[in-house]
Amino acid sequence: MLLALTGLFIITCLGMGLVVSAISNTQQQASMTGQFVLLPSMFFSGFMFPIASMPPIVQKLTYVIPLRYYISISRGIFLKGAGWAELRDEAAILAIYGVVILGIATAFFRKQIR
Repeated sequence: MLLALTGLFIITCLGMGLVVSAISNTQQQASMTGQFVLLPSMFFSGFMFPIASMPPIVQKLTYVIPLRYYISISRGIFLKGAGWAELRDEAAILAIYGVVILGIATAFFRKQIR
């Protein structure tokens, strides 16, 4: 189960990387944009700081960060022995997020090709 759900997260991350590369003109610009995506993801996902201790506005912001759901999945599997029934909501959110972000990446690439 961890392998399958990690695959969902990787698809989501690849989609985000494709969007960044599609909107960037140079490698340096893509690198800087990637940093602006990576650092907030690490800080606001619950990986470094508990989401419950964040201000309420920031807590709401964390719902758009896919790493939040993957951390919840990995903690559930490793620490709680959670099964599919407990993790299906996070998996569904990651799947939807992955499909949407890959669709956005595809649209950006199609615009660049034409």
